[in-house]
Amino acid sequence: MSPLSFFQRLSKSPTNPKPVLKPRQFDVADLYAGPLQSGDSATAPNRALDEKLRQAYFWIVNSAIISPHYDIEYHDGPTQRYQVGDSKRLLTLPSAQSYSSFVLLPLLTFATRRKCLFVGGPGRGKTASAILMGVLAGYPLKEVRRAMQHGHPQMTIADLLGNPLPADLVAAQNMDDIRIAWRSWLGMRVKIIDEYNRIPTRTQSALLTLMGDNYAEVLNHVFECPDSAWYLTANDDRGGGTYAVVEALRDRIDVVVQALAFNPRFLDELLLRIEENIRPEEFVPAEIIFTEQEVDRMEEEIRAIQVPRELRRRIEFFTSQFELFETAGAQFEYLTKDTARLAGVEWHALTAADNGRDRLKDLGCQTLNGLSVRNLMTLLLYAKALAYFRGNGEVELEDLRQTLPFVLHDKLQPDLDAPFFSLPENIPFRADRISWLRHLFDQACAEYERLNLDRDDPLAELEADFAQGLDGLSERDTRTRLAQIERLIGERVKGRKLYGHLYDDLLKLKYLHQRYTNYLHWLRAQA
Repeated sequence: MSPLSFFQRLSKSPTNPKPVLKPRQFDVADLYAGPLQSGDSATAPNRALDEKLRQAYFWIVNSAIISPHYDIEYHDGPTQRYQVGDSKRLLTLPSAQSYSSFVLLPLLTFATRRKCLFVGGPGRGKTASAILMGVLAGYPLKEVRRAMQHGHPQMTIADLLGNPLPADLVAAQNMDDIRIAWRSWLGMRVKIIDEYNRIPTRTQSALLTLMGDNYAEVLNHVFECPDSAWYLTANDDRGGGTYAVVEALRDRIDVVVQALAFNPRFLDELLLRIEENIRPEEFVPAEIIFTEQEVDRMEEEIRAIQVPRELRRRIEFFTSQFELFETAGAQFEYLTKDTARLAGVEWHALTAADNGRDRLKDLGCQTLNGLSVRNLMTLLLYAKALAYFRGNGEVELEDLRQTLPFVLHDKLQPDLDAPFFSLPENIPFRADRISWLRHLFDQACAEYERLNLDRDDPLAELEADFAQGLDGLSERDTRTRLAQIERLIGERVKGRKLYGHLYDDLLKLKYLHQRYTNYLHWLRAQA
């Protein structure tokens, strides 16, 4: 096989065979659902987009990016595990198809048109991976390279967005007469910013508007950008850049992917590329390049993936662990870490006063903050995207468990002074944030199962009743429900410490009580 044929070789279809495909929850896309029954999907014009996405993944991981780190693990039956070294770290051999996060997460970002940050040392493939995403979107390689923005300390807003035409500046009678020479990269569906933490703070503000609101503005002229997948790189996102990244800009990033170290046992592949003068990004097979219409349709199909109710409850329970900070406020609604952050109060003074709970047991004591609405929406979308990539019609618990650490990598900040991190067995979690976040989720799931919340959740019954609506509800039934809420609150607070999930349950019960109270007043007014 010639070197060129090797780099353009695609995996045979189906890449992830399943005996029975789960049906999609939409109509038009059903025409494309499921892997082909025979033949090579690389030559089939109407193969499913999830299969095409998998074809792209396996081409990248097998031929383009040398990434032997299969850190997104799935299991199907017994799994071999080995304890290694003095620290007894586990080497796991997954029993089901598993994936490299360094390739998969950027590809899911491409499919969902979100924002991905690569972090890692120089020369580890961050920029090369981002460029491949641009080629997958159908852009010529030269155009992708020229459109890539390189962060540097002198970068201005004009460098980033565009310049007013000099002749117009001289002749214009008002601002509307000035035309703007917009940078061509603004109209692309894949946007790449290399070393984004070297961009000056003032220019970061313009980038924030572009990433957050999808438009650029110069001299009151606005350029509306298409929905795009964003890729940013940083050699060190913990202070190694020229400028600190503003918090709002960092919050716009959806996933963070670490470029792991090169394994020298793959040196032969590097030698082949040198001797044959081949760069994989120059030989991307045409069969895995996506049209704009395909990306639009793929995103619609991803959004249609179902998230089961029992899985949503686990997400709710996990999220509820982190915002409560009992000593931060006096009124019940303000007992949050955000209250303490906004007030600028000394953190350790507040934690020292919080001596009512078991600080080792309480997961919330491990973090400095809670989760935002944007974080949760991103988590749900990437979990859907991973389920879609695996050919499923609904999200599984493991899909959520595998995507969560990359979504929350820069969002859920650890409190390294917490008792949890001082235990010898937990020392590795101080540096390995991906493993810590996955461990947090596992602990929350274990507590959820211990409390038997899938089967014993009185609040769920009240939520179901309320979801039926208030139209036609009698005054007597309204009073009955108010009494149920008050009785449940009394039972839940009696002799209990206040933990995050209980705090959120009580706030939900207060919300339901207020809705019924308002409705009761309306009924009386009608009478």
